[in-house]
Amino acid sequence: MGLFLSSYENRLDTKGRISVPAAFRSSLSNENFPGVVLYRSFTHNCIEGLSMSRMEKMANAADKMGIFDNELDDLTAMLFADARPLMFDVTGRIIIPEDLLKHANIHDTALFVGRGNSFQIWNPSDFVNAQKTSLSNLRKARPNLKIGE
Repeated sequence: MGLFLSSYENRLDTKGRISVPAAFRSSLSNENFPGVVLYRSFTHNCIEGLSMSRMEKMANAADKMGIFDNELDDLTAMLFADARPLMFDVTGRIIIPEDLLKHANIHDTALFVGRGNSFQIWNPSDFVNAQKTSLSNLRKARPNLKIGE
């Protein structure tokens, strides 16, 4: 699985289709499922996106939780019940369901934001504000990533 890097702004066409950035499609080229999985973010007003294989890893991680765990009920209701597997058309476009667009306040333009193993789709102006907040938080916290050899 390739990484999702950088940010790309694309427009929805009159039929509600939007082109997934070529770099993101390239990151998915070795996947068995020819598309993406999208669901409403439960941390931001945006759409979360990932490969089907990444979604399968999340399902495996959820299986390790207790079957009667309240957090598992909430997680599966938001993550798996809300997830939409969307196949690319011949030109690499998808149709994002209306309820996901509404959740992210997306009307005519969307910003695809790489997040390493996943990506998000934002209203462009909302992302500018969220990114400012993130930068401020990072400057205060000064996190230290430990990269193993």
